[in-house]
Amino acid sequence: MARTAGRNVLFAAVCAVAVASIYAAQPVLTRIGSDLDIPDARLGWVVSAGQLGYLAGLAVLVPLGDMADRRTLIAGHLLLTAAGTALAATAARTWLLLGGLALAGLFAVVVQTTVAYAAALSTPAERGRTLGVVTSGVVIGILGARVAVGALAQLLGWRSVYLALAVLLVALACLALRTLPPDPRTDRATHRQVLSSLRGLFRERLFVSRGLIAFFLFASFGTLWSGLALPLAVAPWHLDTAQTGLFGLAGLAGALGAARAGRWADTGHASAVTGGALALLAVSWSAIGQASWSLWLVVLGVVVLDFAVQAVHVSNQHLLTAAHPDRTSSAIGGYMLFYSLGSALGATTTTTVYAHTGWPGSTTLGAGFALCGFVVWAVDRGADGGLRVRRQRTRPRGRPQPCCR
Repeated sequence: MARTAGRNVLFAAVCAVAVASIYAAQPVLTRIGSDLDIPDARLGWVVSAGQLGYLAGLAVLVPLGDMADRRTLIAGHLLLTAAGTALAATAARTWLLLGGLALAGLFAVVVQTTVAYAAALSTPAERGRTLGVVTSGVVIGILGARVAVGALAQLLGWRSVYLALAVLLVALACLALRTLPPDPRTDRATHRQVLSSLRGLFRERLFVSRGLIAFFLFASFGTLWSGLALPLAVAPWHLDTAQTGLFGLAGLAGALGAARAGRWADTGHASAVTGGALALLAVSWSAIGQASWSLWLVVLGVVVLDFAVQAVHVSNQHLLTAAHPDRTSSAIGGYMLFYSLGSALGATTTTTVYAHTGWPGSTTLGAGFALCGFVVWAVDRGADGGLRVRRQRTRPRGRPQPCCR
């Protein structure tokens, strides 16, 4: 038990640091723009560069997890992510920065290989709980790192953030090689089987519905975290990067509060969790939109938004890995294509909309994405009903088990 817990903590740490390499730019966008003379309307591309690299990695690299030893893949991808962050840290021109962030994003798909490996190593009855723990690392990387990034950038400049990430990524690569168990599989897929599996996924109702929900979910998420620094940096608040980064604590509290979503999914409630959380996501924007006069309402909205995002994300991955236990890397990688596209859309559109209509326009955009996700869930609830995977819970010996539908 202790060994499993320690392994899950390492998996969560890998996810946290790798995903931070994509999102670290968000709280320091204004500093990067000032340093490299990037206009506000184009700052969204600094975040989107990593997202687009991530998108390419999902299509090309994540399926390798069904073909090769995942422990070696995790270590190798961590080292290559470190190379991208080091390039970003030393970039003197915008195109070099974007290139480094795209390279880091390309290999930061180690997150999905890690999540798939964690799901494969867990027992069916514990899979949801394991995914809740491991994906909490993703939340820590996206939100918790905002606090550290803001403080570090305030002291040593934004470049120090990427240097620190490079060091952490190299250390985790070494730790993964030393402590993770070898991949136990003997029936690894061929390249043709992986491609066939991916094509089949996109014809599957459950996969497509959960993918579309993820697309709108993370478009709403990206709208918030790629745009929030902009209204907070101007009147009446004039917050610096360290102060803006503290809003990550509110998001972290909300997202970690949703860790129980994995247990709810283990008991067959993934669809209900999804619908309720998407409704909360849409409502949260009514509080976030008050950034011009109330920071407390913004904090409340951020807590609710990140609770909702994590609850839906864990439920989605639980359903897909349970439906495809023999092809977890392909299922997670294909699903995360929708995630990456949604995040990139939110990041690029929120800064453009803000430049023209201010924070009210960005707020409307984020709420609209949330409502689209809710509509997909409401229209296609039957996708979960037909393919729901129920977990057999531990029961007293001798008690009959219910039949699966």
